[in-house]
Amino acid sequence: MNILNDLFSLAGHTAIVAGGAGAIGSAMSEVLLKAGAGVIIWSRSDSSLDQVRSKLMQITDNSDRICTCRVDTADEQAVTEALVRCQDELGPADILINAVGGNMGKTDFIDTDLDLFSRIVELNLMAGLMVPTKVVAAHWIKQKIKGSIINLTSMASYNPLSGVWAYDAAKAAVLNLTRATANEFAAHGIRVNAIAPGFFLGKQNRALLMDEKTGELTPRGQAIIARTPWGRFGDISELAGVTLFLASANASGFVTGVSVPVDGGYLAHNI
Repeated sequence: MNILNDLFSLAGHTAIVAGGAGAIGSAMSEVLLKAGAGVIIWSRSDSSLDQVRSKLMQITDNSDRICTCRVDTADEQAVTEALVRCQDELGPADILINAVGGNMGKTDFIDTDLDLFSRIVELNLMAGLMVPTKVVAAHWIKQKIKGSIINLTSMASYNPLSGVWAYDAAKAAVLNLTRATANEFAAHGIRVNAIAPGFFLGKQNRALLMDEKTGELTPRGQAIIARTPWGRFGDISELAGVTLFLASANASGFVTGVSVPVDGGYLAHNI
């Protein structure tokens, strides 16, 4: 089994997971920790950080491999300070996962609340990519660290989802900037890729996809399953393999500028 260690061991590496206390971020943090990496988790909520730390401590009894830090990733100064503080505790990071994001509401285009639109774009694009990438990549370039950045794109990065205009716009931009930064950072040995999760039931979208009283799919949930060849929603654990692949330079050292759908065939659906 040495080939598995050669390709996928992350022993000696440290990953920053921005948004690492969320459902997707915590699953990604878990697989990185299991692969031997030290994990730095950033979140805006102390309570969510406590929860994810408790969960990760069930995987390892070595608390020295886990650092949690409350930080608003839309704030450049806060991110800069968090990077210094966490690396002092856990050592230099060479993996960055941008897992901050989410949506708030659904509406017709002409009824869009522009203040809410701006907040959603800031969450998914500024906090979810621009600020952490700018700060961390600048540090890596200065220190000549060859790192791996993994962004979170979406089905909406490829095809707009109805009624979620700001989320559509932000996630399309995340895909665009994943490709653009991959091109710019290649000269510094920094790879930039993305994972595009399909539809996974979570706190934010459960009410949109399932009737909480009956447990039946809503019309939107039915439409999604109808165009997903695999015929079901994804399980968060199914993001682990692609996370490990993109994080490991030994496994994906010549892979950059791509977004990998994990969607049960949603984007491949035809009629």
